Amino acid sequence: MTVRILYKMAVVIKDLLSKTKDKFDKAGIENPAFNSLCLVEKAFDITQNDLIINPEISVEDDTLRNFEKLVERRLSGEPLQYIIGEWDFFSYRFKVGEGVLIPRDDTEVLLRACLDIIKCKPRARVLDLCSGSGALAVVIAKECDAEVYAVEKSENALPYLYENIRLNDADVKVREGDIFECAKKFEDGFFDLILSNPPYIKTGEISTLQREVGFEPRMALDGGEDGLDFYRFIIKEWSRTLKRGGTLAFELGEEQYDIVSSLMSGAGYSDITAKLDFGGVHRAVYGTLKQK
Repeated sequence: MTVRILYKMAVVIKDLLSKTKDKFDKAGIENPAFNSLCLVEKAFDITQNDLIINPEISVEDDTLRNFEKLVERRLSGEPLQYIIGEWDFFSYRFKVGEGVLIPRDDTEVLLRACLDIIKCKPRARVLDLCSGSGALAVVIAKECDAEVYAVEKSENALPYLYENIRLNDADVKVREGDIFECAKKFEDGFFDLILSNPPYIKTGEISTLQREVGFEPRMALDGGEDGLDFYRFIIKEWSRTLKRGGTLAFELGEEQYDIVSSLMSGAGYSDITAKLDFGGVHRAVYGTLKQK
């Protein structure tokens, strides 16, 4: 009878990082070193500072199974944010996962514009339409003296919205519902600011986006045939809930500023202003509802 003796081998994490980075690089994953580090931190509950202090940290090879599963998920195209289960936005931590849109740096353009608008309005009433993870609503509630409401329809996104409000100890009032149906539940002239990062990808272009985006909920991306369905409806049906002199603000996709600003102008908005992202794209727009 032959007895096999199995020896555990210690794996140095810095070597594991290097090998994983090479895998990601060959697979065409952007920022392979950063992705590798994030998965190591997730799998082994260590930080980059731990590795700096002790670059020879090692783990037994029988503990690598979970890490390898995370690597395979990333190689399949699953977003890093979903694998980690959380992501930072404007220095706040948000839980994310399957069924909710991942907060992106681009959205800070809209956020910063809104913060500038309402910081000079104590106890402003603010409405975030298509709130998703609640990133915009939560940050505004934390950064401003405002009464913040969030409207979200998705049964998959709502648990993240509630959890992120709790996680960040934010005072946000959630209204569960479809923005195409629930505008009538809000009274006229109630809000000082309405903002939205709505679905704005053209239906026909969704299949052409990078594979990571394919893991995110289609309902958070699909803005209709021309990408403008949500802008049209919000401008037409939600403007009545805005005070005269109040502000309507949107995040924009590329090449949408001219059309959206024209729709806003035609609905009685003035002082329409664009905000650019770092790439020079008109990433946000806002305007003031004219006094009668």
